[in-house]
Amino acid sequence: MTFRAVFFDYGGVIQRTEFQAPRQHLAERFSMDYDDIDKLVFAGESARRASVGEIKEDAHWSQVLKRLKRPEAELQTIKDEFFGGDVVDHELVEFIRSLGERFHIGLISNAWDGMRPHLEKSGLIDLFETVVISAEVGTIKPEERIYRLALEKAQVKAKEAIFVDDMPVNIAACESIGMKGVLFKDPHVTMETLKKLLKE
Repeated sequence: MTFRAVFFDYGGVIQRTEFQAPRQHLAERFSMDYDDIDKLVFAGESARRASVGEIKEDAHWSQVLKRLKRPEAELQTIKDEFFGGDVVDHELVEFIRSLGERFHIGLISNAWDGMRPHLEKSGLIDLFETVVISAEVGTIKPEERIYRLALEKAQVKAKEAIFVDDMPVNIAACESIGMKGVLFKDPHVTMETLKKLLKE
């Protein structure tokens, strides 16, 4: 099979929570478990609505503050602590950059409307020829439509595309429409897998 495009997830792949301590400390400050505060930010109803663009990211964070019973003035401090252990994998970034010389590189991310500004500010937007963010297109992984949109934007067929994601359900979904899925667990294993798949 000749592949023409490689799509990547962002959170959990390119940027990962490598250090749990900051988020753990935040949870303890509110007498919560790590998983509870993680779910509050990522898995609540307002998070889902923000992920499909029904509400803005700021509105979601207002709901988080409301649940935590904290004023708006503390928002940035809480966000900084929550994301304090998240790290961009620069080795993986350089590997992706090298692939861009031969293949179409795209992003497929379940994310709020702040994702594009974040990518622009960090300079990572330049990694991708096409960017599909759930909040901008109104559909989320593992829904089939988000993969179809990504393929359409890249102008490639499903069988010509690889998708790298850390969630088995998202890999199963992309493979159900004919894409090749690579489940991300370890960056070095993933890079070696891609090298084998993409060898000419």
